[in-house]
Amino acid sequence: MSVQAEARHLLVVDDDDRIRELIKEYLTRAGFRVSAAPDAAAARNLVEQLAFDLLVLDVMMPGEDGFAFAKWLRGRPGEMGRTPVLILTARGLPDDRIAGLALGADDYLAKPFEPQELVLRIEAILRRAAPRAAPGGRIQLGRCSFDLSRGELWRGETPVRLTEGEAQLLRQLAAAANAPIDRFELARQTAEAAGRAVDIQVTRLRRKIEDDPKNPRYLQTVRGVGYMLAPDG
Repeated sequence: MSVQAEARHLLVVDDDDRIRELIKEYLTRAGFRVSAAPDAAAARNLVEQLAFDLLVLDVMMPGEDGFAFAKWLRGRPGEMGRTPVLILTARGLPDDRIAGLALGADDYLAKPFEPQELVLRIEAILRRAAPRAAPGGRIQLGRCSFDLSRGELWRGETPVRLTEGEAQLLRQLAAAANAPIDRFELARQTAEAAGRAVDIQVTRLRRKIEDDPKNPRYLQTVRGVGYMLAPDG
């Protein structure tokens, strides 16, 4: 069980009673405190009364669907509007994922799913959402180091040229070091919503960072999710 999970309060929104209870059971066993709602209307009442650390949100529900609810939530002021959202739905096509992430979801997982993967994705979102110090300092990547505040990569004392897109991608990954980030989330910062530009930038960054780009140690692929930066220390 994650130590950080104990105080986390999650809201599961799903109109299928069986699935909703199964998800609630999985997450409770993982150490989270879990509330549940059968539809968007009930979820609205709960989020307006209670502060949640994360929402697990279905899409296909009677009345207001999950996409509409996510859009409404992101339009709320203050902490409520910044509540992390993981969309969990049978609608797993790339266009659906892009639509959900474009509305502000933090991650998107298709049904059927592995309970362990759901827990790991939730923990990764919560790590990224945790308060952080202002970006700055350096992270070490073997013989290379990356200055977050300046967006500069160095190999020893020699600067390594980065494009603006590569520097931005490396900043995103470094800010959530050791936590996987969905490639579609990374792609929001590029002009290519399908994520192909991110894949190209990752390949180029590996050539500049890794001793063996074909077997990366630092800029890792997380199968079924996206990418993760795993610096030294």
